[in-house]
Amino acid sequence: MHVCVYACVCVGGSLSSPELLDTRAARPFSLSFNTSDYRILLMDQDQGRLYLGNSLVFFHSTTIDNIPLSVYTHQGECANFVRMIEPWNRTHLYTCGTGAYQPICTFINRGWKAEDYVFRLVPGFLESGKGKCSYDPFQENIAALINGNLYAGVHVDFMGTDPALFRTMGGRTAVRTEQYDSRWLNEPVFIQIQQIPDSAERNDDKLYFFFREKSLDAGGGSSPSVMARVGRVCLDDEGGQKSLVNRWTSFLKARLICSVIGEDGVETSFDELRDVFIQPTQDERNPVIYALFTTAGSVFKGSAVCVYSMADIRNVFNGPFSHKHGHNYQWTVYTGKIPYPRPGTCPGGTFTPGIRTSKDFSDEAVNFMRAHPLMYHPVYPIHRRPLVVRTGVDYRFTALVVDQVDAVDARYEVLFLGTDRGTVQKVIVLPKDPSTMEELTLEEVEVFRVWPAPTAVWHGTLTAPGMGRAAPLSPPPPRGQDHNTHYHTTHHNTSSSN
Repeated sequence: MHVCVYACVCVGGSLSSPELLDTRAARPFSLSFNTSDYRILLMDQDQGRLYLGNSLVFFHSTTIDNIPLSVYTHQGECANFVRMIEPWNRTHLYTCGTGAYQPICTFINRGWKAEDYVFRLVPGFLESGKGKCSYDPFQENIAALINGNLYAGVHVDFMGTDPALFRTMGGRTAVRTEQYDSRWLNEPVFIQIQQIPDSAERNDDKLYFFFREKSLDAGGGSSPSVMARVGRVCLDDEGGQKSLVNRWTSFLKARLICSVIGEDGVETSFDELRDVFIQPTQDERNPVIYALFTTAGSVFKGSAVCVYSMADIRNVFNGPFSHKHGHNYQWTVYTGKIPYPRPGTCPGGTFTPGIRTSKDFSDEAVNFMRAHPLMYHPVYPIHRRPLVVRTGVDYRFTALVVDQVDAVDARYEVLFLGTDRGTVQKVIVLPKDPSTMEELTLEEVEVFRVWPAPTAVWHGTLTAPGMGRAAPLSPPPPRGQDHNTHYHTTHHNTSSSN
């Protein structure tokens, strides 16, 4: 038996399961489904629902009668792992799953309002999920449904060797990143994706995506083996006319830096991007980017949260391009002529009002973009230092959510940080003096994983009001591992299982 907690608010230290229920901020659902792969969630504020996809079923919890409704998808050893849930309109969801290594997508009717109590598949509709959902349930993918177009960071092939940022649906020609070109994407792991306007001109709107990838210079001495990246494309990019046909002509990427210099002067770099939370502000063009990093490798455990401004990110994308040059074939600043329109510029935007489509871009501009997708300067965090750092501990952070809390004197950012030991830390950072900040851990909620069998894994999520994506606190079970699960919480010695 599995227990799904819809939401929880904990005050003052660790809470046992009965104490958590007494707060009336948590709602348990007893589920008889033989799976623990609860990874994809969608908050529906309009209908007061939480949609949850897993490996056997797709169901939602609702405020009516405390009864979860479910839609069965596929059962068996090769299950259909639901990997995408996106709102299509007021009454329907668009969802995709791995389909036993044959990705499939369909619509689900959720009704006009919660009181309709409707939750069912659209009869007779099933389509291919290729380019929308990965074949392998253990490969991460990201997606955003914007104006009827689906933008997805996904592995397109069965073997998982062809990663791409893909646009499908919407009646437009499919567009993707260049295939098998490591300068564009080199074994990426996709983390987050979101539309962020760049100006008042809607033709300038871009899609920003965050990922980590293998460094092209891995093994080359001081260069890290993994790089954290932020990339972007123009929403209305139609690809090139002669070159980069059905490929992005606006694809650019830059490195994200998150490091700290210790008292001994040694710099510790956190290169493995694990999670990204995008905090909206009153200016939709300038949300705050919170990124969670860990150290690469297994010897030294360290985690950090760095915060980035969109102004700094845009400045890097407006800066010089990287270029490999010289007898050592090293990365240098490109000092040659930059073609018009500047690579990364959107057609019909502020700087290209006379260009209607990317197919009108000059061959020179398109060919330059194909060979120079990487910016030379990295993006540094605000104040050039992490907001939160954990080193010398036996755990790593795995998930991040940020909430805003209004106090009498100010508004504070509260961080909820999931760890690989099954705990959630509630952290606030306060100014200590004009040049330093003080980090305070307000509480830690513990959920222990028990090894060896019977396996105990808590697949909870961190959610905040208005959040459209949930972050898993622990990874899915390894391949071949039994999905039966036992849950153990602090001060609570009983467990439930199938």
